[in-house]
Amino acid sequence: MVNFIWLALIVLGVIVAATSGKIEIVTLAALEGANDAVKTSLNLIAVITFWLGIMKLAEAAGLVQCLARLTRPLLRFLFPEIPQNHPALGAIVMNLCANILGLGNAATPMGLIAMQEMQKLNRGNLKTATSAMCTFLALNTSCITLIPTIIIGIRLMHNSADPTAIVGPTIFATACGMIVAIIVDRFLYFFHRNR
Repeated sequence: MVNFIWLALIVLGVIVAATSGKIEIVTLAALEGANDAVKTSLNLIAVITFWLGIMKLAEAAGLVQCLARLTRPLLRFLFPEIPQNHPALGAIVMNLCANILGLGNAATPMGLIAMQEMQKLNRGNLKTATSAMCTFLALNTSCITLIPTIIIGIRLMHNSADPTAIVGPTIFATACGMIVAIIVDRFLYFFHRNR
């Protein structure tokens, strides 16, 4: 549906520009937009690479295992059907760490690995997600973000007067979202289990 909306907006813009005799504006806007997209992407590569490197160092230094041990009580509560020391728990911790740092791009591969590991516990059932998978999906999509790295980087690129002003509202909004997601997930988990 969104694709149709974008297509309609583009076609409408071209028609309006053509009927008003300013079709060159469409070409100029397309070229400037593509140029800005490339510049933004290249600038964000540095930010993402830095934090990915930090995460790789943390993983190699054993920080991931330490975080997994520290968060074990919470993980046991949220993922009771995943056995202790299962590879899925490490991938879940890495995914949540990336999301907390505002690195959604870095969180995706760990999220896929976590889902693959949880699928191994699903006894080959390819059509039904386990409770752990649903809980992880809720956490992944609503995870608290303490350092919105990408947003700060974009604000820096566009010469924001205070690029870190977004930190407080981001923490508040994502914390509210994560709390609601956990409450709803636990409610549905216990409701389904006791049915």
